[in-house]
Amino acid sequence: MFDAFVDQFPRFMTWDNWNFLFWAAVTTMEMTVIGIGLGFVFGFLLVYLRLTPGWLFWPVRVVMISYTEFFRRVPFLVLLFLVLFISKGLGFDFSLFAVACLSIVILSTAFLGEIVRAGLESVHHNQWDAASVMNFSRLQTFRYVIVPQAWRVILPPAFAFFVMFVKDTSLTSQAGVLELTQAGKYFNNNGYSAIFSYGTILVIYFALSYPLTRLGWWMEARLRRSRLGEARDRPVETMLVGRGA
Repeated sequence: MFDAFVDQFPRFMTWDNWNFLFWAAVTTMEMTVIGIGLGFVFGFLLVYLRLTPGWLFWPVRVVMISYTEFFRRVPFLVLLFLVLFISKGLGFDFSLFAVACLSIVILSTAFLGEIVRAGLESVHHNQWDAASVMNFSRLQTFRYVIVPQAWRVILPPAFAFFVMFVKDTSLTSQAGVLELTQAGKYFNNNGYSAIFSYGTILVIYFALSYPLTRLGWWMEARLRRSRLGEARDRPVETMLVGRGA
């Protein structure tokens, strides 16, 4: 088995093969960045609507909560096929790449919305009251007071979700998207063994995800140190007021 791997490696080392893999990796990262990026934006919008008070917004809150609970509990692959067949059934000529990105957006909006909600709710409710005293509108309070404080809580799990989806994009190969896993199928169907083909793809996924994981760890540690530093430097009276004392 190892001998076969060694024998195939020199034949694999061509410009065309590596160029093919490079663009497959680019497609993988593009899907992740577009899907998670838009999901993050829509997640913020979802949570803003979900947390808006008043009986007039009750139907909106029900819809937002239902959306979150439903799409957090469906398999991504099933959702991908559903979006693909619905788009074709409605006559939309979407590319497979666009279908994959749309599916990621739908799913990530629900997951990232929950991450955002947890971050926003970590900010003490007195911050809302203080902003109200300063005549901030709800949108101004959300944008200038709550989100900057919640960001440190939101960012680490949101980035971890991004890294996780770099690997989960491999499921889009089942719909025919030409990303890394589909590239492995291509090599396997063109004279390379399955072990060599998918072993190579495995190494590339690791090369993509490990630096991102390390970056996430560094980011989380830096945010933690920043929070501890602020808590240490904050006057005792301010801390008591922040706790509602």
